[in-house]
Amino acid sequence: MSDYYNAFEMSPVPAPGPDAVPPEPFRGIYGMPAFVTIPTGDLAASVDFWMHGLGFFELFSVPGTLVHLRRWAFQDVLLVAAESVPEQPPAMSFSFAGVLSQVESLAEACRALRPDSVDGPRDTAWNTRDVEVITPENARVVFTAAKPFDPASQEARNLEAMGITPPGDDRADHGRHV
Repeated sequence: MSDYYNAFEMSPVPAPGPDAVPPEPFRGIYGMPAFVTIPTGDLAASVDFWMHGLGFFELFSVPGTLVHLRRWAFQDVLLVAAESVPEQPPAMSFSFAGVLSQVESLAEACRALRPDSVDGPRDTAWNTRDVEVITPENARVVFTAAKPFDPASQEARNLEAMGITPPGDDRADHGRHV
């Protein structure tokens, strides 16, 4: 038995589908449940790439020290001025969600700014289409978009094997939530 249940209502990410519309950038101030901090040797160049390539906007800044970027609610990045950055991207990555209609344009925007920065798009075994981007700070960032759910697909079987069933499936609702 699984303890998972449908809680999509608390996410800004729309249900996957060919007509999914991304939400507007979120400009509200909230207690951030999680965020990533990325050191950069060139704050202006980093901000430019994140805004024009990855689609973030500047929420606020401390000139010469820090820029707080955001896309949707709960997609927060702090770019922090640093003396140096790693010469190689780490194995670890940071992922943020979008919708399928954004995948190609994001990949092309990043390629236009940094031609060798993009790997993908590629489809995953967990029903997403991903683009991996190496930013000017050598951060490994993955833009991920859910594909429409096909209950007859291999991806659906993969998810079910992990105990994840689709919303509306009676097996997913075990009465453990309010």
